[in-house]
Amino acid sequence: MVVAPVASNMSVDSESKVSGNQANIPARIRQELDIDDGDRLRWQVEDDGTLRVEVVQQRSGTFSDFGGYDGDEETDATAEHDAWGVDA
Repeated sequence: MVVAPVASNMSVDSESKVSGNQANIPARIRQELDIDDGDRLRWQVEDDGTLRVEVVQQRSGTFSDFGGYDGDEETDATAEHDAWGVDA
């Protein structure tokens, strides 16, 4: 995504206000670029003042494919959590 300085004759697609050194990304842009919680934005200012923003989606990790436990065996995670790996 590239954001160029807005000239007086250009229309503004979306805008947001900076508060506490943070800016909100308008909902329409978040949806169009599929930006979600945990995603990162990489910022780069070009020599001509153009601002470049790259969306780095964080959709992978240890539990990204975990759909829950469907097994038949009952578990008691509260009691068994601290005992994992300990021979009783």
